[in-house]
Amino acid sequence: MNPYLKFVQQIEEQFQSAKKLPAGGLEPCGARKLPDAAPRVLLFSPHPDDECITGLLPLRLMRETGMRIINVPVTFGSNMERQPGRAEELKNACGFLGWTIFQRTEGFRILEKEDVVEILQTVRPSVVFMPHSKDWNSRHISTHFLVTAALAEMEKSFSCTVIETEFWGAMDDPNLMIEADAATLAELVAAISFHVKEVERNPYHLSLPAWMQDNVRRGGELVGGQGGSVPDFTFATLYRLSRWEKGCLVKRTAPGRMLSMKDNFNKLF
Repeated sequence: MNPYLKFVQQIEEQFQSAKKLPAGGLEPCGARKLPDAAPRVLLFSPHPDDECITGLLPLRLMRETGMRIINVPVTFGSNMERQPGRAEELKNACGFLGWTIFQRTEGFRILEKEDVVEILQTVRPSVVFMPHSKDWNSRHISTHFLVTAALAEMEKSFSCTVIETEFWGAMDDPNLMIEADAATLAELVAAISFHVKEVERNPYHLSLPAWMQDNVRRGGELVGGQGGSVPDFTFATLYRLSRWEKGCLVKRTAPGRMLSMKDNFNKLF
């Protein structure tokens, strides 16, 4: 008998069982109170739910360094009838994680470069998250170039850390792998579940653990170097860390970093 059969069957059984778990409606997961002067992070999300899918590092930054996470929804999806509902789901998901949402006054229209410039000037972020330029989905790709174009409009003295994310299309050259423990990952799965109508259509929140496991497989060599030792992580998310300085994106040339749940983020920034 194949000794791995039970292992695979248990995964299948747990996945099917998890489909019966409630979506949303959970108590907030314990956000910390932050001072007004806390460093600010702007998380530019192409759609509601992207903030949770790629949200491991923002969540850990808030918890472990006291940064304030501000989500910026670039769109509320293409289905106009669903936009009010998606906005409410986004509010609930961010509330669960302890994040704020940049208050838009223009309804549900897609953000333009001038909007993003104004947001950058208002918030003055220390860190900006955006999808990488080849993240397959057209809105993810356009969000990358939208944020990049807005950064280019900022004064030359403006600088910040830029962290590119991936989901639909994997990066060829991530330089940062961030570990998630089971409790942190469970919080992200729960947060995605607040996007109730989306996960009813496709329970992609339940595949997040498998995606993070595959990230460990890929990241062990993409970040650590081909043929290198893979860290003893079960779950992780991959990112690309750069700096915006003097009007351009300056990529890191140092070796990639693989940060465990025990590592200090202050060294990273």
